[in-house]
Amino acid sequence: MAVLVGKKAPSFKATAVVNGEEFEENFSLEQYLGKKHVVFFFYPMDFTFVCPTEILAFQDRIADFERKGVAVVGCSTDTHVSHFAWLNTPQEQGGIQGVTYPLVADAAKTISQNFDVLAGYYDYNEEGEVTFVGEPVAYRGLFLIDKEGVVRHQVVNDLPLGRSIDEALRMVDALQYFEEKGEVCPANWEEGEEAMQATKEGVSAYLANRGN
Repeated sequence: MAVLVGKKAPSFKATAVVNGEEFEENFSLEQYLGKKHVVFFFYPMDFTFVCPTEILAFQDRIADFERKGVAVVGCSTDTHVSHFAWLNTPQEQGGIQGVTYPLVADAAKTISQNFDVLAGYYDYNEEGEVTFVGEPVAYRGLFLIDKEGVVRHQVVNDLPLGRSIDEALRMVDALQYFEEKGEVCPANWEEGEEAMQATKEGVSAYLANRGN
C-alpha cells in the first residue's frame, strides 16, 4: 500500500455525477487547487450495505465541511450510470437520494490503482491471459488534500470496516489549525483545544498545562 502523504495527489479526469443529477465529463480535483481543501474518499460499490451509511453520513455533515471550505468527493469503480441510478433511488429503498456532492466513476479502475486502493491486481494465468486477482473494487480509502494538491492525511480500511466522519472532520480541523497557527496538534486534539509549539519547550508547556 503506497503512502501518498506529502506527495501530490494523483491527477485524473473522469465522469462524475454532481448535484445528484448532472453528468460532468472530465471532472478533476484540480478545480479545487488554490481554493479548497478536499476530502476524497473511495468506497467499494454502489447498491451495497455499508457504503450508503458512509455516503449518507458525509451528506449529513456536508454543511460542516462546506463551512470549513472543504470539498467532499466520493469515488468507486462503478459507472456514472450506476451512480446516477443509485442517487435517484429513495433511501428507504436502499438508495442515496439527496446526496449532492460529486461521485466519480472509476470503471476503468485507473484512479483506484493510482491511489493504490484497488482491492486486487491484474495478472496472467497459465494460458497467458490477463486475469484479475482479488476483488475489482476499491478499499475504503480516504485522502485529505490541501489547497496545493498535496495529500496531508490518508486512511485505508478493509471492505467491511466503515469510517468515522467525525474523525475526517477532526483531521480537517487539525490541518487548518496548523496551517493558520503553525502549531502542531497532539493526540486526540479537537477544535477549540490547546495545541503546542513543535519545540521541547512547547511540549513541556503543553504537558504541564494538560491537567489544568
